[in-house]
Amino acid sequence: MQLTTTPSIDGKRITKYCGVIAGEAILGANLFKDLFAGIRDLVGGRSATYEKELQHAREIALQELQERAQALGANAVVGIDLDYEVLGQGNGMLMVSASGTAVFVE
Repeated sequence: MQLTTTPSIDGKRITKYCGVIAGEAILGANLFKDLFAGIRDLVGGRSATYEKELQHAREIALQELQERAQALGANAVVGIDLDYEVLGQGNGMLMVSASGTAVFVE
């Protein structure tokens, strides 16, 4: 399954549009991770913990997107858009959503 943010795939012809699809991932932030991220932010570094959580959430959202495309008989997803949100009381949840158009290409 080919996934791309572009509206088409070079060298491939879209022969069928299967529909707009989305995949989401919502992950909770751990108290200890928050504590260490806060310390890291105080001393002016990058928060590797949060970066890993973002990467993990993005992978889950893209996997869901791929599964939904396959269920529609698609072999590619074009025009993918990724969005990131912080949710919940005290901003304790991280949401990553991926949306795109499921297509069949030759």
